[in-house]
Amino acid sequence: MSYKAIYTYAWDLAEAGVPAATKEFLGLGLDTVTLAGSYHAGKFLRPHGKNGKVYFPEDGTVYFHADPSRYGAIKPVANSVLAERDVLSELIEQNEMAVNVWLVLLHNTRLGMANPNSVVRNAFGDPYYYNLCPSAPEARAYAIGLARDVTQSYQVSGISMEAPGFTPYAHGFHHEFALMKTNPWLENMLGLCFCDHCVAGAEKAGVDARRFKAEVAGDIEAYLDSDIDTPTDMAEAFWRADIAANGDLRRYLDYRSGVVTSLVAEIRASVRSDVNVAVIPSVARPTAGAWYEGSDLNALARTAGIVETCFYEPDAMRVKADLFDIRRRLKGAGKLRGILRPSYPDLSTQAEFMAAIEALRDGGVDELAFYNWGHLRKANLAWIGDAMRGQA
Repeated sequence: MSYKAIYTYAWDLAEAGVPAATKEFLGLGLDTVTLAGSYHAGKFLRPHGKNGKVYFPEDGTVYFHADPSRYGAIKPVANSVLAERDVLSELIEQNEMAVNVWLVLLHNTRLGMANPNSVVRNAFGDPYYYNLCPSAPEARAYAIGLARDVTQSYQVSGISMEAPGFTPYAHGFHHEFALMKTNPWLENMLGLCFCDHCVAGAEKAGVDARRFKAEVAGDIEAYLDSDIDTPTDMAEAFWRADIAANGDLRRYLDYRSGVVTSLVAEIRASVRSDVNVAVIPSVARPTAGAWYEGSDLNALARTAGIVETCFYEPDAMRVKADLFDIRRRLKGAGKLRGILRPSYPDLSTQAEFMAAIEALRDGGVDELAFYNWGHLRKANLAWIGDAMRGQA
């Protein structure tokens, strides 16, 4: 089957019923359900929710029956819905649509709090509990176990892996707060991980990581002690200049990319050979910013086989421009999928949505997914059906 997918959550499917939801998806011209198999916390407005309109998912849980023997020290936590039903199994048993599982790998505050020795730490040693570090052996074992477990226990067609790397400093943590302006230079410096695993790995790769860690801490502290609020354009220029002039920074960023690529390679080797493996490379817009998280687009395409990109842009021309740049970076490696949000804050009119679809198809992207069934109004869901039927 092709990949014309709808992203969705187990709680929405459990409420609506899998048969009714599947019928709706098929009616929109879709052939795949991409279900969240592991997910973080949130506060979600559900326009067509039947049992309430605002939903708070349980933080850092999985939505399939996990086998603890497939994991190391860090093990997944089962979502409470599994005590009543296994939505993933119900989807597979329908046998009307392909079932792809969306795995949020290392962005997990619940597991980070329980395993502080495996989380990202900044230049001062402060833990970022929301991000298990891809350099940490136990975190890597968890990510590999997650992918292996769901593909061995369930006859899914594929997995789409999000957050395999280093989550940026600014990522909407609960009540994220500061009584000073932030800027790209400060956030990028604060987002560098200097946990013991990263420092040791970077030193093995030839970076003087301990000296560099002290330098970064000194630069951040000097800025925090000053009375300067650096404008965004200047901060971006400072950051680019640091990358160009500071060899240790450049090598440290390259080291991070190697860490993420090797993790994805281990996951690809651990799952069933017939399973499609896609990587959602970044939370950054445009996608070119993925490198900061350790996502080398070309390397990930060659390693996993599929890059599934979030074209979360407000108009079709920006989607087209992002696609042009991604193609340059992939250099023909792997397959490229696209994810669109047919609604505010992205493509807020049907005309722009249809134009974005056309831009992707004209650019050779014929595998598309739409985010997210439970979040979209019925009117916006209807746009998907029009697009799949080729209507204006």
